Amino acid sequence: MTDTPYIRPDMKGFLDMMAAVNGPKLADMTLEEARASYQAMHGIADRPARALPVIRDLACPGPNGDIPLRLYDARENRDEAAPVVMFFHGGGFVIGDLDTHHALCTEIAALIDLPVLAVHYARAPEAPFPAAILDCEAATRWVAGSPADLGRIANGIITIGDSAGGNAAVVVPQMLEANPAAVPVVLQVPIFPLVADANGSVSMAAFSEGFLLTADTMGFFDAAYGADRADPRGFPILADHSNAPPTIVVTASLDPIRDSGREYAKALVDAGRDVVFLEMRGVTHSFTNLRQAVPSTQADLERIIAAMQFMLANPA
Repeated sequence: MTDTPYIRPDMKGFLDMMAAVNGPKLADMTLEEARASYQAMHGIADRPARALPVIRDLACPGPNGDIPLRLYDARENRDEAAPVVMFFHGGGFVIGDLDTHHALCTEIAALIDLPVLAVHYARAPEAPFPAAILDCEAATRWVAGSPADLGRIANGIITIGDSAGGNAAVVVPQMLEANPAAVPVVLQVPIFPLVADANGSVSMAAFSEGFLLTADTMGFFDAAYGADRADPRGFPILADHSNAPPTIVVTASLDPIRDSGREYAKALVDAGRDVVFLEMRGVTHSFTNLRQAVPSTQADLERIIAAMQFMLANPA
């Protein structure tokens, strides 16, 4: 047995390239530089966006003004009601936006053949915790009501997101459980989410440096967002899971916050909920946005979509 973790060859090539660039650390950049850097990395590392019949910017009312949204659909028109996929982007609640995850959203919409609505929630540090979550909740409630602007009839909600967005993908259903929306959450899909405090975990110790997401970057996000460590809206592992919707928990084996996702999957199993747990071996945090630079990760995304289709076709 060796202590050296398995790293896929294409993932190792990307990590070696990133190490060779040896640019400034995200935590040492200005906010504008950090946001531009995140956009640039996804622009280089992710596959090009797919062409879709529907890619449309819109907005909905939020607690602090209109929330920008982007609708993706592989079909021009939908006459029949269908679940709507609410996509919450990653970036530590600080640096992501609709454009950083645009290519990924086009791919999800093409593969799942359901409407996908991406939410550009208010970001920290300008709008710290819980502003982002309140925006995600408001947008989800708006979609659940099948507003005319959407042009789609929602008969259920699927929440999905990566990293910080994975946190939102769990927190929003918890908030809707307490105060239901017009239609139910039928599936939640947190992807390498921060659900439990990762500080002190085995994965944080093992992968804090050199595996894309670093402990320094986590600290930068944490300080900017300022989530209350006693509030389930910040750390949803603290909530009661006895009525959690069907769930697909996705982790990456080389991720400092891997154990947060594992802990959440275990909590769902312990609560007797329906859960599929997928750990993508040999890849890092953010693998869903590295599909050009790390080609094997396209198959990982397709596994996630296949699991979603399975869960939707076999409701509890």
